[in-house]
Amino acid sequence: MTDGADRLRLHIEAAERLIDERKGLNEDIKERFALAKSEGYDIPTIKWAIKERAIERQKRDEQNALRETYGVQLGLF
Repeated sequence: MTDGADRLRLHIEAAERLIDERKGLNEDIKERFALAKSEGYDIPTIKWAIKERAIERQKRDEQNALRETYGVQLGLF
C-alpha cells in the first residue's frame, strides 16, 4: 500500500471514531432533555436558552431589539 493510501485510511478511521463519539454524545443530550422534561421543564425553551447563551451579549441585544421592532410593526406585541 502506498503512503497516500495509508494516510487516507487514517483519516477515514479517525472520522469514523469521531462519528461514533458524536452518536454517543447525541444520545447523552437526548437523555438530558428527557430528564429535564420529566422534571416539568419545557424543552423548546431550554433549547432556545442554549442558543441564546451561545450568542455574544451585544449581538443578542441587537437581535432582540430588531425582533421587538419587527414585532411591533407586525402587530405581534
